[in-house]
Amino acid sequence: MGKHDNVMEPFKIKSVEPLPQNTRTERLKILKDAGYNLFLIPAKDVIIDLLTDSGTGAMSANQWAAMMHGDESYAGARSFEHFRDTIRTITGFNYVLPIHQGRAGERVVCHVICDKDHLVLSNTMFDTTRAHVESTGAVGIDMPVEFTKNAPFNGDLDIIKLKKYLKKNPNKVSLVILTVTNNMGGGQPVSMQNIKEVSEVCREHNVKVYMDACRFAENSWFIKTQELGYSEKSPMEIAKEMFSFFDGCIMSTKKDGICNSGGFIATNDQQMYTQFSHEVILNEGFVTYGGLTGRDMEAVAVGLMEALDENYLRHRIESIRAFGDMLKQNCVSVLEPVGGHAVYLDAAEICPHIKFKEFPGWALNCVLYLEGGIRACSLGNVMNGVFPDGTERLWTKELVRLAVPRRTYTMSHFKYVVDVIGRIAAHSHLVSPMKIVKAPNVLRHFTAILSPIEDHLFEVEKTGTKTGLIKERPSYGIK
Repeated sequence: MGKHDNVMEPFKIKSVEPLPQNTRTERLKILKDAGYNLFLIPAKDVIIDLLTDSGTGAMSANQWAAMMHGDESYAGARSFEHFRDTIRTITGFNYVLPIHQGRAGERVVCHVICDKDHLVLSNTMFDTTRAHVESTGAVGIDMPVEFTKNAPFNGDLDIIKLKKYLKKNPNKVSLVILTVTNNMGGGQPVSMQNIKEVSEVCREHNVKVYMDACRFAENSWFIKTQELGYSEKSPMEIAKEMFSFFDGCIMSTKKDGICNSGGFIATNDQQMYTQFSHEVILNEGFVTYGGLTGRDMEAVAVGLMEALDENYLRHRIESIRAFGDMLKQNCVSVLEPVGGHAVYLDAAEICPHIKFKEFPGWALNCVLYLEGGIRACSLGNVMNGVFPDGTERLWTKELVRLAVPRRTYTMSHFKYVVDVIGRIAAHSHLVSPMKIVKAPNVLRHFTAILSPIEDHLFEVEKTGTKTGLIKERPSYGIK
């Protein structure tokens, strides 16, 4: 019996949705028409969608039922009270502002707190966070700890660097953002010890510290299972302790709220709340709905509590680790340890013949779609290899993130993905390098147009004709 053979979903399926079906020939045309950018491919043409875990999860029966209680009053809706009180219970923050999704919170917080030519420090900022920081004229700086294979908390912020920057730049650091878990750093968790130390250092220097809390529940589980002294505590107790060290938080509830929409800003600072409120009213909506319907807020309130359920968290983390283990068994190089919401393929290891400036992650991602109809997300030099002024830089990682939607796919779906990736990795020397045809300077990965440098993306000569190496798999229903 294998290590993860007993990973069973702690739920039963009540409603199903058919998966799209298409052929490799059709996918090649779709890929070319989209400029080799998987963000520009219609969802109806994707068989297994691992682009993101944001807003793509399956809501529970209790969430759907809660939506029927939605109060759609413009001001002071009953649904807001449920939403606010749930967030207060989990976070300990008294002031709560609903927003339509996480990046709206990033914009509000950055525009209120950040100053031109100041610094914003982080373990690793998400791409939209960095864009909002830099839109204020501030400079975003990442300072994660050095990544160590199989270390339990690779998501930590480097305390030594933090102290150095704060000492060297007095009154020049506007904000410290701790991303929990560290998405851009491989979905790695942040330890409670690191959270405490970051908080202590920031308060010594009178610098505000905020949590990007998208995956706070997953981080709570990692602390429970991997940090000394927390094994007997519940995820709720651990979450409350984590939040207690922050001045506030931003959250997209499309992740650990297990909802298709929503987010919030929360703080105990009344002055900050007042300033945030002005921005929310101007850009989102009134302070008791912030761009959300009453139905959304009801679903979020239920989803936040479900995300802290031990059975749910155990299955989520173990199933994703099982996914990673299956890939490793097929000789696929993945970032280790496997994080909480995704498996990250190490594209630089899988495709060593492709230089970083030729985007191995992007190339591998395109081949996953071509050969298996699988859509993932490239985290590498297309996303991060450019400054706002247009100058180029080389990022240190070339990853393909296989983000797993919550309660959406089963182990048989993972096995299909593993089969496709394993066969590609075995012949990865056939993957063509890529080049950018055109792209904007900021957040270019969303709309960039690329093409293979060679005259094909992933093909081999066979009896005088070019054909895909990966055969279609009728056993999985793919024609």
